Amino acid sequence: MMTISRRTALAGVTATLGGVDFGHPAFAGQSPFAPDDEAAWGRVAAQYPIAREIALLENAYWGSMAAPVAAVHREQIARLNRDNSWYARRAMIADQARAKARAAEAMGVLPEEVGWCRNAAEGLTALIMQFRDVGAGDQILFADTDYETTQGAMQSLAKARGAQVIKINLPVTMTRENLVETYREAIAGAPRLKLVLLTHMSHRNGLVLPVSEIVPLVKARGAQAIVDCAQSFYQIPFKIPDFGADFVGMNFHKWVGAPLGVAAIWIRKGYAAAIAPAPELPNAAPDDVQAKVHQGTVDFAPQLTIPAALDFQALIDRQAKIDRLRYLRNRWVSQVRGLEGVDILLPDDPALYGATTSFRLHGQGSPEANIKLTDILLNRFGIMTVHRVGLAGGTCIRVTPSLFTMPAEVDRLAAAIRQLAMERPLPA
Repeated sequence: MMTISRRTALAGVTATLGGVDFGHPAFAGQSPFAPDDEAAWGRVAAQYPIAREIALLENAYWGSMAAPVAAVHREQIARLNRDNSWYARRAMIADQARAKARAAEAMGVLPEEVGWCRNAAEGLTALIMQFRDVGAGDQILFADTDYETTQGAMQSLAKARGAQVIKINLPVTMTRENLVETYREAIAGAPRLKLVLLTHMSHRNGLVLPVSEIVPLVKARGAQAIVDCAQSFYQIPFKIPDFGADFVGMNFHKWVGAPLGVAAIWIRKGYAAAIAPAPELPNAAPDDVQAKVHQGTVDFAPQLTIPAALDFQALIDRQAKIDRLRYLRNRWVSQVRGLEGVDILLPDDPALYGATTSFRLHGQGSPEANIKLTDILLNRFGIMTVHRVGLAGGTCIRVTPSLFTMPAEVDRLAAAIRQLAMERPLPA
């Protein structure tokens, strides 16, 4: 049987990045690359063989794999295809355990607290719909910045249990203080509150919610919080227990850079019984976290590639990573903020944003106007973005650079926005 070596697949990458071992303890807590060190970040970008015909500024959907990670993924697929159940029912069990241990270490949790799923939406839906402590007349709370699927799961939970839905709209002009206060008031006004959904980083506008300040308010009310960190995990430096919550869902195929189709739920040790098992597994042990999401037969290669993805991420200091992403974000935002006719939907407080920030042309909050705008940005300016619906203030355009994004690409976006702001209304 073939032996897959992450060490072999990653050989030469350190040299490519400038001969520095960024996983070495001597670099812990430091930023090896300055955010504007284009020579250094160019070497990082070279590890991503992406299309350069357009400026790819829609990177919140999933994360492209770096070349050495993609090589390990291909080897895993080949092994599964060749060795089939001989591998899957024997040696793969130990390999899966090692992958889960690596994932748990990155999350800052115990392996037995982690369950695999295919994407964060699947895992979060299970956590919500199978949450036991919601009954008739109880209250559940979520916000306009939460993901469509999780909002839908909360509404379905309320309908199934006879509970009351409380949906809040977060402030248009945001500060850490008024975000916390919005939740404080909503929680105080819900005497039978049982469950609150909190999205750490919104997929709509990029808002980073001060979750660790809101969770204590939820618990003081006697309720529980389920935290969605699908967009934030491994983009912003944190560990899962930092939130203070007991239930979390996250992705590995976004900012960890693992293959598509691998994500996880986390349930704090001792709290698993609060979530019912998947309907297909009615006799599962109450503390079996994996039993909350019934996997069946899935594509195992993405799970098995997680260690390689984490190895690659370890080559780049995590603070340096977010500093670079914020640098790219600030570069385009600073060129258009305050421009007549342009609304930037996040403030410049770095505690409230990461890579993603959305915008809209003033007064053009309809889905149709923003779909047209994404088409114009792509077809006329060669820039890929995406429209996002669901915010109380209207539809917007989401912009997300990545580690392979060049400053010239975000400059191109800023120039395009300036041009389109002058041309309003949008051309047909």
